[in-house]
Amino acid sequence: MSGKGLLRSTAVFSSMTFLSRLSGLVRDQIYAAVFGAGPAMDAFVVAFRIPNFMRRLSAEGSFSMAFVPVLAEYKARGDQRAVKDLVDRVAGTLTAALLVLTAVAVLAAPWVMRLFAPGFEVGSEQARLATEMLRITFPYALFISLASLVGGILNTYGRFAIPALSPVLMNVSMIAAALWLTPLMPRLGLDPILALAWGVFAAGILQLAFQLPSLAKLGLLPTPRWGAADAGVRKIMKLMVPTLFGSSVAQVNLLLNTLMASFLVGGSVTWLYYSDRLLEFPLGMFGVAIGTVILPHLSSRHASTDPAGFSKGLDWGFRLCLLIGIPACIGLVMCAQPLMSTLFQYREFDAVDTRMSSLSLMTQSMAVPAFLLVKVLAPAFYSRQDTRTPVKAAVVSVVANALFTALLFASVLAFTDAGQVALAKSGGRWFAALEHLPGMHALLALAIALAGWLNALQLWWYLRRAAVYEVQPGWRKFIRQIVVASLAMILVLTALLWLWQDWTPWSWWQRGWRLAVLVGSGGAVYGALLWLQGIRPHDLRGH
Repeated sequence: MSGKGLLRSTAVFSSMTFLSRLSGLVRDQIYAAVFGAGPAMDAFVVAFRIPNFMRRLSAEGSFSMAFVPVLAEYKARGDQRAVKDLVDRVAGTLTAALLVLTAVAVLAAPWVMRLFAPGFEVGSEQARLATEMLRITFPYALFISLASLVGGILNTYGRFAIPALSPVLMNVSMIAAALWLTPLMPRLGLDPILALAWGVFAAGILQLAFQLPSLAKLGLLPTPRWGAADAGVRKIMKLMVPTLFGSSVAQVNLLLNTLMASFLVGGSVTWLYYSDRLLEFPLGMFGVAIGTVILPHLSSRHASTDPAGFSKGLDWGFRLCLLIGIPACIGLVMCAQPLMSTLFQYREFDAVDTRMSSLSLMTQSMAVPAFLLVKVLAPAFYSRQDTRTPVKAAVVSVVANALFTALLFASVLAFTDAGQVALAKSGGRWFAALEHLPGMHALLALAIALAGWLNALQLWWYLRRAAVYEVQPGWRKFIRQIVVASLAMILVLTALLWLWQDWTPWSWWQRGWRLAVLVGSGGAVYGALLWLQGIRPHDLRGH
């Protein structure tokens, strides 16, 4: 795939993903208005996050990173029968493994929930709801992993639109559940929050079914067969085991922080959820898009022994990540409260929820460029079937996240007046003291951000040491252009935020047009300054 083809494919994927993120935003707005932020919503977020973590591993992580390079090898040989046989055996083996995993998770749901949310009091209504919802939502992991298998095949054959669009169906399903199924639940003697869990269950089926016709057109609709002994399947499994951890370190850290948030003030899990959802716009629209498009490209360059093309593809990815990531970071940090207020502060979601969610959005957004860069850095290793190096970086990052969290929490408890008061109220018990300190969830987000930068820097260092990437000309000028454009953007946002300081009293449309002016002005100034300094769209096609 040429540089121009990479840019076009990324644009297609990003535009489809934009529709997904937009529908996801509507979904979250409905959640906030109907359920607010509290123990029941915390329970759903945890019950959804566990199978959604499996989605991240398969759709954006280990499975794709292991499967796509091997499939690209088979495709490069030109033997369609061998490709079909590989697809059949991978589908059969994956389905069998997922069925066993799903059955175990459903049966052991109370223990799984205690593992991932130990702060939910055993025997409480919150713990009961979380367990019941986990039993409903976990089969989503089965369906979405199979959908990811189909999406990986389509991406390898240059079909990016359908896999990128399929998440819209998940959001439509969950919106329908929130609006129409929720009012029916009390009539059935059930808690209304359970409707959201059933929406997740239906979403997995819809996403898988939506992609199957496109796969059939390629003649690769699988006939599942057990294939654990097959050479191709064994190669994928060998590559996948280490990538289970290495490719999804941000999600591992997020899951660990969800565990810690279950010990904090009620609503903390939900506040982190909403801030994470806004981060999904730049990360989902661009990071996942770039990573998804660049993996087959790098795999094919490696398979055809084209080191120059491999290096240029990486350079293109790095530039695009910084071009998007730096203004996204600035915008999310500076506009956190206006964003939260405009998008979510209605009905059950109040000003306190807005302020708390804004804190975690600001801290975690500091690592947006790092999160984007990892989407290119990790495929640089996986496309070469090097799974060990990302795992080394991931282990350090996860351990560092835990250490950062412990250090930040300990500092607040030991060296602030509020921390001392909380310790006194809890009889010196640290975990109990955390329940009396609103805002501690923002420290969890900060720990994720620090760990994200550490992960990106490690991968960069390993990549340079491997000598597979050669820096292309023009980087000094490129960085200067981004810095100048970013400074101009900061000045414009600062002026507008000084003019509009308190967003709470305004109606939704008053907030809406002001947010549009804020975001539009910042983006327009950034883009204009890049243009004035000589950056054109065609400049990005050559990398």
